[in-house]
Amino acid sequence: MYNGALRWGSFLGLRRDRQLPKGEQRMPIRKAVITAAGWGTRFLPAAKSQPKEMIPLVDKPVIQYAVEEAVASGIHQIIIVTAQGKHAIEDYYDRSFELEHYLEQKGELKLLDEVRHVSQMANICYIRQKEQLGLGHAVLTAKDLVGDEPFAVFLPDDLFHSQVPVMKQMLEIYQRYPGNIIATQHVEEEDIEKYGIIEPKKLDERVYQVLNLVEKPRPEEAPSRLGITGRYILMPQIFEALEATPPGKGQEIQLTDGLRLLLQSQAVYAYEFEGIRYDTGTPLGWLKATVAMALQHAQLGPQFKDYLKSIKV
Repeated sequence: MYNGALRWGSFLGLRRDRQLPKGEQRMPIRKAVITAAGWGTRFLPAAKSQPKEMIPLVDKPVIQYAVEEAVASGIHQIIIVTAQGKHAIEDYYDRSFELEHYLEQKGELKLLDEVRHVSQMANICYIRQKEQLGLGHAVLTAKDLVGDEPFAVFLPDDLFHSQVPVMKQMLEIYQRYPGNIIATQHVEEEDIEKYGIIEPKKLDERVYQVLNLVEKPRPEEAPSRLGITGRYILMPQIFEALEATPPGKGQEIQLTDGLRLLLQSQAVYAYEFEGIRYDTGTPLGWLKATVAMALQHAQLGPQFKDYLKSIKV
């Protein structure tokens, strides 16, 4: 939350790092924060009693795709920021001894392995955001669990399809460019007001230094068409910046505003990821992601493709 006693000058002790010398390694990213505390208003009334993060997308809940991406990127310590009414998330990643016993007795060993894998794939802990005060506030809620080390942030609404997991792509950039890294993509002019937009300075193929960030600007005020998407690598100093960030758009503490403050002392880089992004946080985006992921499903894909071809509108 906002702390008026903290001034911009208090960040002067932090370095604005440059590219690392070849062969030098950065501190590894061991922890990921997954934000899952929102009301899910765009999915009401379905989200009234069911967390939108637990709405199935083909054969697993939406949040599972973010957890799997973290694990596939080598991150096994996961902090999920939840809120009241989100018990289903915790239950999903817990052991279910009765179900496991039932599947074992029925000889459903493949299903048994899948159920057990969900609870064993990562070390997951939870912390509640007691008030929905914005993405920046949700990240700040995890401060004590993250500690004084760099970490990843996943917004589970954003689902990515790519040959190399998007976070793994970002971790490779992290080894070359010290500092905070945000995933970006080109957005159409009519969508600019839905995103945080960066002012970029190109450094390398798909890599930019961020000169400024603007939260959901009007198209005529946007410094570029590179919009921020739901993957971040952040230095621990972001917490101090967020504590000094006043409420912005929607009277919420915006992560974009916190990063703008951090720019005064630390480098922020943007990476234009390789892959396709789906916004599962909207009904239309969820439908698009469902069709795309179903077509790619090893067992369901061929039959589903045939079914789509047979539909007559």
